[in-house]
Amino acid sequence: MLSETKSASGGKKIVIDPVTRIEGHLKIEAAVDNGVVTAANSSGTLFRGFEIILKNRDPRDATQITQRICGVCPICHATASALNLDSAFGIDDKITDNGRILRNLILGSNYLQSHILHFYHLAALDFVKSPSSPPFFPRYEGDYRFSEKENAELTQHYIKALEIRKKSHEMLAIFGGKAPHNVGIIAGGVTEKPTTDKITNFLWRLNEIREFIDNVYIPDVIAVAKKYSDYFEIGAGCKNYLSYGAFDLDGKEKNLLKRDRLIKSGRVSSDLKYDEVDPLKITEDVKHSWYDDAQSHKHPLSEETVPDPEKGGGYSWLKAPRYDGKVYEVGPLARMLVNYVSGDKTVKKLVDSVLSEFKAEPSVLFSVLGRHAARAIETKVVADNMAQWVLELKPDNPVFTEFQIPEESEGFGLTEAPRGALGHWIKIKNKKIENYQCVVPTTWNASPKDDKEQPGPVEQAILGTKVKDGNNPFEIVRIVRSFDPCLACAVHMIDLRGNIIGKFRAF
Repeated sequence: MLSETKSASGGKKIVIDPVTRIEGHLKIEAAVDNGVVTAANSSGTLFRGFEIILKNRDPRDATQITQRICGVCPICHATASALNLDSAFGIDDKITDNGRILRNLILGSNYLQSHILHFYHLAALDFVKSPSSPPFFPRYEGDYRFSEKENAELTQHYIKALEIRKKSHEMLAIFGGKAPHNVGIIAGGVTEKPTTDKITNFLWRLNEIREFIDNVYIPDVIAVAKKYSDYFEIGAGCKNYLSYGAFDLDGKEKNLLKRDRLIKSGRVSSDLKYDEVDPLKITEDVKHSWYDDAQSHKHPLSEETVPDPEKGGGYSWLKAPRYDGKVYEVGPLARMLVNYVSGDKTVKKLVDSVLSEFKAEPSVLFSVLGRHAARAIETKVVADNMAQWVLELKPDNPVFTEFQIPEESEGFGLTEAPRGALGHWIKIKNKKIENYQCVVPTTWNASPKDDKEQPGPVEQAILGTKVKDGNNPFEIVRIVRSFDPCLACAVHMIDLRGNIIGKFRAF
């Protein structure tokens, strides 16, 4: 349905309901004046309450229950939960090398399928004109720029990517037991022992995926970037980036943020300077969230989940995570920027190679296309390292470290989901979960305004966007999808004065 009205000041309201090809339930409200977005609200519209579900349970249940937060990226929750429990159980520096490597391989398998899913099956159809038949149709028409032949080739890659994702799931199941919700990652290590056959089966699938990444995925991302180079100037957002780091290369350091990790921990801003992350500076604001204000601006370990759906001024079930009171974007762009500025030679070479295609400076990465490019680069980095890790497994060595559940304890687990920084925090009392908190990537990225009225990253990325056609605002959809939000399919664009431009379904 499409309608249009104007306010006395000439402002307009666009309503897109829903934005498809994202995970979960998201609504965005934005004021549009003279074709430019002047205000935006990002709203999570579904309350689930996993933290409440976890109360009074055996702590070991957390690695399975938290995976049900998301069917696309449950492995990162298993990883964060296991690190969280390792910390609380006092064995965080005692995980065996086999256990560490197998965790990396299970998580890495999910990274590959998730990134390939995002580009081909969620985002690419914003740029590629596919056939007028299901599953590509019905759709709204965008400013498609590829030739008919190029569109046909890219559509074939869409289909090939389904097979590649299947192989990623098969790899995950070799060591994780099953996909999507694996049973391999647990507190203390993993449940599956490596064998020569499993290593071989894993590796031959991985090599086919690596070939696809090198010869199809990365070239396709570059092809899209060349056709839509104006999107290097669209959707920058807050220009503050945060990564916890992921894929432990040595698990003997108790401090997760000091560990040697493939994906580094750190912060980067628009000046491209590196800073460390202090987990004690992470807080969550709830002024504009449907939660009790008494829980606002607290560290996750100190807060409780107390819903208040009738609260005035609230417009989201998402909280507003902040670092030292500032807004930060998380995700592949944040991770590749942190690795880039901290001197990772592999990432620097790959990023510089992509930038050279456009004779561009690193600042163009603060954009829609920068997020897509970073995701593709990261996919290659993770896949190439997985090929080395799987050969480091020792079939005769242990994969699990024994532990005792303490009467009382606290812990936290910090890692990276495909979509960004993921943290789990736990308090144990009487050997049961007294409190459990998860701060997930899209809580960072799609957060509402905080206690200081600072808009979240998605809100900031939309602000200032020029909308050429109120009946077809693809600029907005492309920005939102570039974050790969883990929310479901409802985005609304509104004029805060209440004037409607249009309301329609986006495909």
